[in-house]
Amino acid sequence: MVVRHINSRDNPLLKRLKKLAQDSVAYRNLSQVWLEGDHLCGSALSQGVAPVMAVFSASYWSRAQCQSAYPAVETVVVEDQLYAAISPHDSPAPMAFVVDLPATPGINGLMHTLVLDRVQDAGNVGSILRSAAAFGVGQVIALKGTAALWAPKVVRAGMGAHFSLHLIEQATADDLSALQLPLVVSSSHQGEFLQVIKLSQPCAWVFGHEGQGVSLDLMARAELSVRIAQPGGQESLNVAAAAAICLHASAIAALNS
Repeated sequence: MVVRHINSRDNPLLKRLKKLAQDSVAYRNLSQVWLEGDHLCGSALSQGVAPVMAVFSASYWSRAQCQSAYPAVETVVVEDQLYAAISPHDSPAPMAFVVDLPATPGINGLMHTLVLDRVQDAGNVGSILRSAAAFGVGQVIALKGTAALWAPKVVRAGMGAHFSLHLIEQATADDLSALQLPLVVSSSHQGEFLQVIKLSQPCAWVFGHEGQGVSLDLMARAELSVRIAQPGGQESLNVAAAAAICLHASAIAALNS
C-alpha cells in the first residue's frame, strides 16, 4: 500500500481533491468521484466499488484500525487543518474515497425506470435516488437541467444508492423513445389519484422541476398522470417526498401482481 502525506496547501493533489469535493461538475472532467464519510465509503465497498484513493485526516489515520480497514490503491494522509479545507461541510468526515466515475450505460428499454425532468436541488435528487434504489428502480435518466447526478452533495444525499442504479444524465426528452415502457408522470393538480389506479409494472416514472413540475412535452407523451391525495390541504408536496410515495406504491403493486 502506497501512503502519501500532504502537509502543504500548495500541493497539487490537495487542490485536485478540493475541486472534486466542492465543484458539482468536476467529476465530468476528472472522471473521478469524491465519497465522504465511512458510511458512504462502506456502501461503495459493499457494492464492489474499488477506491483508487483513500484520504484521511492525520489524526484519524493515527488510529490503528484505519490503516487496514479501507483498502485502496493509494492512501493519502492530510494534515488536519488542510483536510478540513477540502470538504465543503462545516463538520467534515475524517475520511473519504476517490473512485473512478462509472461508465454511463445505454438506456435499457425494459428496465423499471425513473426520469428526472429538471429537478434542480441536489438534496432532492439525492433523496430521490435513495428512494429509487430502495423501491426497486433499476435505472435513472436525468434530463438536461437536472442537478449533476455525481455532484458531491447529490452523492452525499444518496447515501450509497448511486452504486446500485444505472445512471444516465444529460439526456433529452427524445432519448426517452428508447424506453419500451409506459411513462407515468406525477402532478399536483391533475390525473388519477394514486391510491385508486392500477399501475403498470414495470413503468417509467417521471418527476419534474420543483416549481414548474413535469414539462408539457412529457405530460403529452405520458400514458398516465398521477396525483397524490392530500387531505391536509397543502398545495403540493416536495418532489422528493412525492417520489418516495409514488415509488413505494409502485413497489407494492409489483409485489401484488
